[in-house]
Amino acid sequence: MDLQQRINAFVKLGDFLSQFTTIDAQKKENIPLNELFYDGFIHQIKLAHEHNGWFTKENIYFALNGWSNQLIKSNITTWLSKYKFNNDEPLKTIAIITAGNIPLVGFHDFLSVLISGQRVLVKQSSNDKHLLPYLAKYLEYVEPEFKGRIQFTEDKLERYDAVIATGSDNTARYFEYYFKDKPSIIRKNRNSVAVLTGNESEEELKALSEDIFRYYGLGCRNVSKLFVPHNYNFDNFFKAMYDWHPIINEAKYANNYDYNKAVYLMSEFNMLENGFLMLKEDKSFSSPIATVFYEQYKSLEELKELLKQNKDQIQCVVSNNFIDDEIRFGQTQMPNLWDYADGVDTISFSLTIC
Repeated sequence: MDLQQRINAFVKLGDFLSQFTTIDAQKKENIPLNELFYDGFIHQIKLAHEHNGWFTKENIYFALNGWSNQLIKSNITTWLSKYKFNNDEPLKTIAIITAGNIPLVGFHDFLSVLISGQRVLVKQSSNDKHLLPYLAKYLEYVEPEFKGRIQFTEDKLERYDAVIATGSDNTARYFEYYFKDKPSIIRKNRNSVAVLTGNESEEELKALSEDIFRYYGLGCRNVSKLFVPHNYNFDNFFKAMYDWHPIINEAKYANNYDYNKAVYLMSEFNMLENGFLMLKEDKSFSSPIATVFYEQYKSLEELKELLKQNKDQIQCVVSNNFIDDEIRFGQTQMPNLWDYADGVDTISFSLTIC
């Protein structure tokens, strides 16, 4: 199977996903194998939501819309244009251990391994086990040569040449030891931050609310910390967050909000809150659900140095003309194919493993 076959298969998958870009899914004409897969995928979405309360239908469809937008031919071709593919190399098997914090969080690794021409062995999180196997089956039908190149397992990983594993800082230490004899990419906890100056427009702050609340803040690309100037006035910030106030009606989110608020009050921590979001001054980057930490800075130059020193803890920096590689407000959950997690190029890794 050559590169163009692989690209064409994923483009067809993107076309299939284009039917699931809103909760009111719309069945389209001329989608390959739609009669066989459309209703089944609706069922898998339902199962994913029932199995994991954090996977609301809105968030699942948001994730599917993102992948539909990325899996277009011009986009994939642009992404792959800088790499050299050799179809004569023997196939390698790359194991992927996925996280389960947001829907299809391991799809980019899955895509990178297969598009590079390798075999993939996937060990999924129990929190996200319904969507990817179904999409893998669709790929095998639209491109039969994928059969034999995709395997899922719930058992101990065996017969693989390299590994891509994502987990917490604690599990990463285990991964680093366990996979020490294999080529690997081991990902740890990362969080995203936003830099505010006080000059942000209402539109920018409203866009920031998407970076904070999408997926309940569970993703590494969600903003969990704000950097603000000394004596920053949060009134406009809270006003811009208001459109997300229905989130407090979600039981799992509300339980976390109530619990963390009680902890802060009993500990006599100073905090600001608006009934569905709490702000707490804290130097940490990782904040609990329903909470965003903030830290005051003296100068933007000092802040640049602080972020540089802590780059291994940061996934995205949301700002406006502050640093290179910054993310625009509202765009953290819309990465391009070439926006690699932790900045580690998974295509190059897949192509160069021994």
